Amino acid sequence: MLSGPSASTTVSAEELLERFLTSSLRQRRNLLPQLEARSDELRPLLIDCLAHLDANGDDWAAGALIHLLLGQPDALAGDFLSRYPQGWLALGSAQGIDHQPLQSALMAKSFEEADRLTSAILRQLAGPAAEQRGYVYFSEVASIGAVDLESLDRLWICYSLGRFGFSVQGRLLRSVGGRWPLLWPKLGWKTGGAWTRYPAGFSWTLEAPEGHLPLVNQLRGVRLMDALLSHPALQQRIPS
Repeated sequence: MLSGPSASTTVSAEELLERFLTSSLRQRRNLLPQLEARSDELRPLLIDCLAHLDANGDDWAAGALIHLLLGQPDALAGDFLSRYPQGWLALGSAQGIDHQPLQSALMAKSFEEADRLTSAILRQLAGPAAEQRGYVYFSEVASIGAVDLESLDRLWICYSLGRFGFSVQGRLLRSVGGRWPLLWPKLGWKTGGAWTRYPAGFSWTLEAPEGHLPLVNQLRGVRLMDALLSHPALQQRIPS
């Protein structure tokens, strides 16, 4: 396996890119600093590379390459955005949701904006009453279409190196035996018995704790979070 900057330059940019795409998840994470270090060489290769990746999945490798490509506001970034005006990831909706603003925010690593957009989409999915009151009742979650929750989760997974998303939160809940009090500190939503203050207390970067985003308001209890993570669409996406 490659290690260190000197080792990364012993292979071509094309070989480094291929190695990144074909490596295990752990190896990919180890290769990320090398991709960043050689971004000037790699970026001209990425538009063609992304055209051959599966836009119907949620492989975070694609999201990492898109972040690398959009890291500089130049002609390459403009070409990519013009080719994919709705965003690279192919998404569906049973309720006519426009995911373009959310995907654009995630591609730009604007995670605070993406979190607000996700909350707004959940209210749309829950129905006019939820939009009017400004939050979702747990009892409204069951009526949300599977494809819409899948689309939200896929977006967060793809553009977060696999660190954020409802299915990540569900996996972490399983890892603590379904004990909600143990989940909140893992997500960074509670520290020392006190709930994290919104928005300043939360981290809006990829350095946040795993599962930190998207946020779900827990001040009214766990029933909404439980309903979301128990939805069949998300249950099938949570690794056993």
